[in-house]
Amino acid sequence: MQSLEIISVNLWQILISLCNLILLFLILKKFLYKPVLKVLAERKAAVDKQYENAKAAEDEANEMKKEWTDKMSDADKKAESVIKEAVANAQKRSEAILTQTQEQADRIIAQAQTDAKLERKKAQADIKKEIVDVSAVLSQKMLEREINTDDHRALIDSFIDKIGEDDEADE
Repeated sequence: MQSLEIISVNLWQILISLCNLILLFLILKKFLYKPVLKVLAERKAAVDKQYENAKAAEDEANEMKKEWTDKMSDADKKAESVIKEAVANAQKRSEAILTQTQEQADRIIAQAQTDAKLERKKAQADIKKEIVDVSAVLSQKMLEREINTDDHRALIDSFIDKIGEDDEADE
């Protein structure tokens, strides 16, 4: 029966082992559990802070992205309005230049027509003068002894009047 003695239960030993276990638990709880909890709390706080910082950074990035998008759309609108304004100004300037050029061309044409009329009248006057001079010389030679000076002048004036009437009818 010796084998039963080995399996036997010693109550005192169980009690002492149980007391040792409780004592060890209390010591570990006192010196180890609270510091471990403190380290875990600090780590949790650090992780939470990192999450908060990441969230704040993400929010700031989203806000900056929105501002940038708004500024880009405003810049596009401003650029478009500047381009439209420049095109409108260029069109107005082009129209003004065309109008000015047309007016200048009209003035030049009118001046040329006036100059042509004046030159024509001058040429007619010169031709009349030459005709008068030639006719006077011819008349004088032909009628030197037959017509007196007053008749001679009347003849020349009637000839000039007929030439003036013919020229006016040509115009």
